[in-house]
Amino acid sequence: MPLVTSKAMLEDAYRHHYAVVGFAIHNLEVMKAVTEAAEELEAPVIFQTTPRTIHYVGLDYMVSMAKVAAQSAKVPIALHLDHGDSVETVVRCLRAGYTSLMIDGSHLPFQENVALVKRVVEIAHAVGVPVEAELGTIGGAEEVGSVGEAEATYTDPALAEEFVARTGIDFLAPAFGTAHGVYKGEPQLDFARLQAISRRVAIPLVMHGASGLPDDGVRRSVQCGVSKVNISTELKLPFAEALRDYLLAHPNEADPRRYFLTAREAVKQAAKRKILLAQQSKGEANDSST
Repeated sequence: MPLVTSKAMLEDAYRHHYAVVGFAIHNLEVMKAVTEAAEELEAPVIFQTTPRTIHYVGLDYMVSMAKVAAQSAKVPIALHLDHGDSVETVVRCLRAGYTSLMIDGSHLPFQENVALVKRVVEIAHAVGVPVEAELGTIGGAEEVGSVGEAEATYTDPALAEEFVARTGIDFLAPAFGTAHGVYKGEPQLDFARLQAISRRVAIPLVMHGASGLPDDGVRRSVQCGVSKVNISTELKLPFAEALRDYLLAHPNEADPRRYFLTAREAVKQAAKRKILLAQQSKGEANDSST
């Protein structure tokens, strides 16, 4: 099937209390691994690319690969711009064929964030593409910089309600204790805040910084309204580890058709674990106390 938007898949996840996983895609090997994992589990999946990844791979290459993967797959696949950094980037991705996008104005003052997101929503909705935006500041190391604990700010539920109403976004990425990159200690997630946000905005929520979270943290977040779970680091690490181990064991191997196979399989297994975890709460009540 062709690439689909993320709207129908996330709305279904929201209604039935499970989550779709958005996987960061950095090359063809990772894309194929994620596609195979999704097909084997008969689960919808979202390919995610940041502006930095688009610059590395090339916009046309990325869209072409995603279209081929989607057309041959038996499950719905969306192509999502993650942490879009400008209206210009959004327009480029829409014109190229992206079917989902995020505009990240979380670093801006509230009113400027609203204005930026509202503009992007107007553009994207005109061509039937849903929009995700972030309110609050999620900590950790993203590709464009890092945010320390002191700089991270949790999302205010009342402000989230106003933000969603004024911008018309389809999905909200709140800050409630997760962080991008590798966690240095046990993350402390504010589930009460997350549930309050979910009740006030009544749209699917997105969890950034899910890599490295304990399984129970992911499950409880889904029960509190998270309908999309973003995974990046937990694909990078097994890919690099498997590739490193293979090359150390086979120092004379020079054929990428051989040494990439173990890395791809490692990513596939990691992706399957995350998809199964995100679907564990399917059909359960939205209750943070469990």
